[in-house]
Amino acid sequence: MSAETANSDLFKSKVLGHPAGLFVLFFTEMWERFSFYGMRVLLIQFLTAKVIFGDAFSGWGWSAEQAGALYGTYAMLLYLTPILGGVIADKYIGSRWAVIVGAIIMTLGHASMAAEGISKLWFFVGLACLVIGTGFFKPNMPSILGEMYKSLPDKKDGAYTIFYMGVNSGAFFGMMLCGYLAETQGWHYGFGLAGIFMLLGTIQFWLAKPLMGDLGELKKVDTTVAKTPEQIKEDEETKNPYTLIDYILIGIVSVIGLLYAFNDPLSKNGVLDLFAFLDTEALRGQNMMAIIALVTFLYLVISRILRYGKVIRDRMFAVILLAFFLMFFFMSFEQGATSLVLVARDYVDRSLEGTALLAFNIINTCLTVIPLLIISWVLVLLAKATWSKIAMSNIILFICFAGIWAMAIYMLNAEFNKEVSEITVSWFSILNSFFIISLASTVSKLWDSKYNPPAAFKYGIGLIFVAIGFLILGLGSMGATEGVKMSIIFLILTYLFHTLGELFISPVGLSYVSKLVPGKMLAFMFGMWYLALAIAQKFAAILGGQIENIKEEYSLSHFFFLFTLIPAAAAVMVMLVNPLLKKLMHGVR
Repeated sequence: MSAETANSDLFKSKVLGHPAGLFVLFFTEMWERFSFYGMRVLLIQFLTAKVIFGDAFSGWGWSAEQAGALYGTYAMLLYLTPILGGVIADKYIGSRWAVIVGAIIMTLGHASMAAEGISKLWFFVGLACLVIGTGFFKPNMPSILGEMYKSLPDKKDGAYTIFYMGVNSGAFFGMMLCGYLAETQGWHYGFGLAGIFMLLGTIQFWLAKPLMGDLGELKKVDTTVAKTPEQIKEDEETKNPYTLIDYILIGIVSVIGLLYAFNDPLSKNGVLDLFAFLDTEALRGQNMMAIIALVTFLYLVISRILRYGKVIRDRMFAVILLAFFLMFFFMSFEQGATSLVLVARDYVDRSLEGTALLAFNIINTCLTVIPLLIISWVLVLLAKATWSKIAMSNIILFICFAGIWAMAIYMLNAEFNKEVSEITVSWFSILNSFFIISLASTVSKLWDSKYNPPAAFKYGIGLIFVAIGFLILGLGSMGATEGVKMSIIFLILTYLFHTLGELFISPVGLSYVSKLVPGKMLAFMFGMWYLALAIAQKFAAILGGQIENIKEEYSLSHFFFLFTLIPAAAAVMVMLVNPLLKKLMHGVR
């Protein structure tokens, strides 16, 4: 079946003007994000928690620095394995089977982490499964979506917007419900709930094959088709075979990078320090090796880019420059998964009673029920359009939503019956997804207007918003003394400004990669982009892990003001290099 035929068949079953298959992908991604973010919001809490009330609430009692080291390595690997997962899908198993294999591995990971008592062996096995499974899953869902709209480019922007809503809906409900269950009933309940929906989402996707046709199947490339003059020209311009030196440098950087990633949590937990023999008074051995790896990597990248023609070379340098500033953004923004979780738990007044509790419960009910009603309506539309083809897939989806509704009603009913309550720590993490869903369409209209800023200013404005978010927390924490916690409004405003920053930077970054880089080199540059994100994730966790140390030595506000200065300085720098970026882009906007 040709791509055109597959697309025309898909468009016979429409939901909201799009092929019904888009909403199969929407719900599959939603359940994966539900499980991923549901687990992610618990990780730092679980690692740093001590016994609160019985075994169900026992954490490992690690310091923020120890927990940050492990989380940083975990997050770093989540951005590296998709590079390999994309290659395996493209060459050996196809995107569809990569998604199924990845989802099954992630389900096993959640199951091992949900084991009663959460032994350390099964916990680490679970983390490993989540890393490997994400490597298969993450790059291949967008790949299937792109293939679906290959012959319908005019509908692609709308499709990605709908898909993005699925991502954020899953993150929203995963953090809300897994977090609530874990914090009120026990950690393994939260980890287990994430796994249940990952499993059901996998089954739903697998059963939808009669509708999806051959989308995502491995296809043989027809080498007999003659290339166009444009393709021949691109092949000549992008010809840059790897040399023996390149392969040696790649090997050195990879080995040192992976050893550093694993050594950091091992050494900070007193298990093993592979680089202790290099320690000096000024610098730890592992940090020295990281610097060597970074310098080697920069030499490798720059030497390769310099071998291309001027226009390609300049545009690739523009991508590298954007990736560099993206790292400053994510180093700050990703505090939401580490230090801001601890801030919500330890330094924010989350207690509610009387009118304040009633107001919060009403707001929380609206936040929960309205999105659920909208998504349930979409599910009914999908079922009506596709019941004759994929009845069992729809039944699985209805089971999923019955579970979500049951969990939501249980949570809301339990909170309305309390006279005194405390907002769960994980509730604050849902604000990012809520603000994205609320503000994304408004911000995106800027890109189609006369006020659309150039890339450097999009990055600069995004970084300034993140800096403002931390400035608000810094000012709020100045009034917090021993026994006196800051108001929740400071943390809510921080998430609002951080989300605005994300909307100015995150969605446009990959867009510039696709605009600036020739098609034949996209895989390489997307790999570079994910590598920058991986490094930023590790740095974010390392810096976030210093919150307790900085608080003890200086004050809590010093920690937030540090994160005000980092993105603010990066914002000024990126806007100053705007003329250089424009020159390197050679007309691309």
